[in-house]
Amino acid sequence: MRLYRAMSVVTLALASVPTAMAVPVVPNFTQGTMTQTTETTSTVTETINSMDYSTGWTYSVSGTNVQHDGTSMTPDTGTAQTNTLNGVTSSWTGLDVTNKPNWTQTNVGDPFQFTEHYVAPGLQTHTIIQRNQTIQSVTTSTSIFSQ
Repeated sequence: MRLYRAMSVVTLALASVPTAMAVPVVPNFTQGTMTQTTETTSTVTETINSMDYSTGWTYSVSGTNVQHDGTSMTPDTGTAQTNTLNGVTSSWTGLDVTNKPNWTQTNVGDPFQFTEHYVAPGLQTHTIIQRNQTIQSVTTSTSIFSQ
């Protein structure tokens, strides 16, 4: 009987405990905004290294009232010339300019014009361009919310 009374007391005590219920959460604001700004700055360093090579030679002569003695120029049979620039090695053989034709005036005393032009093979131009660019970016975003 004691057991029955003890169980009745426990049952009566549990029956009097209030039931837990969920309560909705209601924000205490009606509207608002949020703004975010992001700034980014970067620097780009660029180097352009351009080397222009001629793979052959050019020899030209022009004029008036001139003539040559019939001698022809031949490629140089000596040692090839070499050039190393920034790890790039090139070698070439040009014309033997010590054995070029002799040019004389055809009619001495008359007007004349004479142009001789020789471009050897090898490195013709070397261009280095270095530039820095600073890039700045600003992004702003705004969020608007209300209830």
